[in-house]
Amino acid sequence: MIHNSAKKILVIEDDAVTRNLFLKGLQTKGFDVITAENGLVGIQQAQQYLPDLVICDIVMPKMDGYSVLATLRQNPLTAIIPFIFLTGSDTRASIRKGMDLGADDYVTKPSTIEELLRAIKSRLRKQANFQNWCATGLDKPTKPVSVVPTSAIAQNINEAIPSDQFTFPSDPQLKEVFDFIEAYYHQGITLSDVAVAVGYSAAYLTNRVARQTGETVNNWIVKRRMAGARSLLQNHNQTVEQIATELGYQSVCHFSRQFRQHHGLPPDAWRKQHQGTLVKQG
Repeated sequence: MIHNSAKKILVIEDDAVTRNLFLKGLQTKGFDVITAENGLVGIQQAQQYLPDLVICDIVMPKMDGYSVLATLRQNPLTAIIPFIFLTGSDTRASIRKGMDLGADDYVTKPSTIEELLRAIKSRLRKQANFQNWCATGLDKPTKPVSVVPTSAIAQNINEAIPSDQFTFPSDPQLKEVFDFIEAYYHQGITLSDVAVAVGYSAAYLTNRVARQTGETVNNWIVKRRMAGARSLLQNHNQTVEQIATELGYQSVCHFSRQFRQHHGLPPDAWRKQHQGTLVKQG
């Protein structure tokens, strides 16, 4: 449940009538509302107050909404604040430009308070779900999983499989994507699971991650699984089948095929080449 009284909304709108309409309408719904008459002031307000959500017009003097969004996304403090565009144009090009810059949603003007509220509540709900997932820890998955690790190494989901010095790209806009993959990659997650967790369509998320990293979401899931596989092969005496299960594969053949594609060798052969670092168990 979203508690409006705890949520701070920044409205950046150069038209005084529209700005005041949104101010009063949102205040009556219990939101703490800050307003800015142009993009420059809006950026200052966002950096000072760190609102829970930003609503911003696109066409404004001094600095348009695209520039506001780009500036906020470059600052780690404001990069992950949900951002909704107000636009008088619903053309595919204008919407795509905003989404490519990292906008979370858009509302076409003229719009009613009810339409704006639906967009706000949707974004805040998704943000709250993600924050709740982070706060409650990894032992309470937000989604059902098809494979649950059962071996001694992964009986507790908080015991992450070593990453083999693997790191995801440092991109504030994609942090929640990579955090989710890191938490659940060994439970058989797919692109659709990640998309649901972060509140985007699978197609949009694929394009966004590929554009910013050069890799797809599925590729990042596989890369993280492969890093875990290397660590398990080097440091444990588990069978390849056990390792495949640890990493969320329902088929050892699928795991072995992917491993060979990435390393040029099947898992057992790769392990023999690296067994000098194998940690003996028992």
